[in-house]
Formats: sequence, C-alpha cells, structure tokens
Amino acid sequence: MSLDTVVEDIREEAHARAEDIRSQGETRAEEIESAAREDADEIVADAEDEVEREIEQLREQRLSSAKLEAKQKRLEARRDVLTEVRASVEDELASLEGDTREELTRELLEAATVEFDDGDDVSVYGRDSDEELIESILEEYDDYEYAGEYDCLGGVVVESEASRLRVNNTFDSVLEDVWEDNLQEISNRLFEQ
Repeated sequence: MSLDTVVEDIREEAHARAEDIRSQGETRAEEIESAAREDADEIVADAEDEVEREIEQLREQRLSSAKLEAKQKRLEARRDVLTEVRASVEDELASLEGDTREELTRELLEAATVEFDDGDDVSVYGRDSDEELIESILEEYDDYEYAGEYDCLGGVVVESEASRLRVNNTFDSVLEDVWEDNLQEISNRLFEQ
C-alpha cells in the first residue's frame, strides 16, 4: 500500500471519527438543551404556582380584613344606636313629672324600707329638683329624713348609720339593671337579627 493510500485512509477514518464525535456532541448538546428547557419550564411553572398561591393568600387576607372591618363598623353603628336609645330613655326618665314621678319615687322608697330596722335613723337622698316631692313622701315615714342631693335621674338612695347599709333605688340603678338584663332582646328588636 502506498503512503498516500494510508494517509487517505487515516484521513477518512479521522473524518469519520470526527463526524461521529460531532454527531454524538450534537446529540448530547440537544439532550442537555432539552433537559435545560424542561428544567426551565418546571421552574417557570413552579414560580407561576407560587405567585398564584401568594395572590390567593393575599386576596383571602384582604377579603378577611375587609369583612372584619365591616363587622367592626356594624358593631360600632349598633353600639352608637344603643347609646342613643339609652340616652333617650334616660332623658325620658329625667323628665317624668307629676303623679308618675311621685308614684315611682314612692315605690322605690318603699322597696328600700324593707332593708332597715324600725327605729333606725334613715337618711334619704335624691335628685335636687325632687327635694320637695321626697320630703312630702317622707312625712309618712317615722325616722326617715331627706339628707340632701344625689346626682341621679330620679328615685332615692337610702342609708342608715346604724345598720351600715345603703340602698340605691335610683332610676339610674333600675335602668342599669333592666338594661343589662334585656340588652340582647333590645338589640334583637332594634336590629332584627
């Protein structure tokens, strides 16, 4: 064989080998590129899912926050209405006159007297504008005396040093008891729950 033939065979073999290596490199490069594309697609999909989760979570938080704020505003409005109703009732109680005021004051005083022993010196306090009314009612009670003003809507505060007892039978205290006992019913009627 001639040297040229040997060189030609080596050259052809080298070209074939180079072609084979290039082909394997391209195949490997395509595999790497395909795997990288799949990884990139997976990363993008994961990122999109994460963003969707965060958006949903943020939406839920804002919705929950808005609901809570609305509930708080409703409760505030209800509290304001209840405060107005109570103030209106207090105004009506304070403005009671004549026989109605006398009858209520008499009943509250009578209810307090059962707490005291006969012979106790009993002091009775009341609203400044009710002094005359209370004094006229006290004429029927021995050992009971008007002792001065008590800041209230009406009614009486009765106390005795001897028995160390004080009974608050003011319109305010009665209203407070009735209000607390019936607040749920009042609220239900006002807001028809």
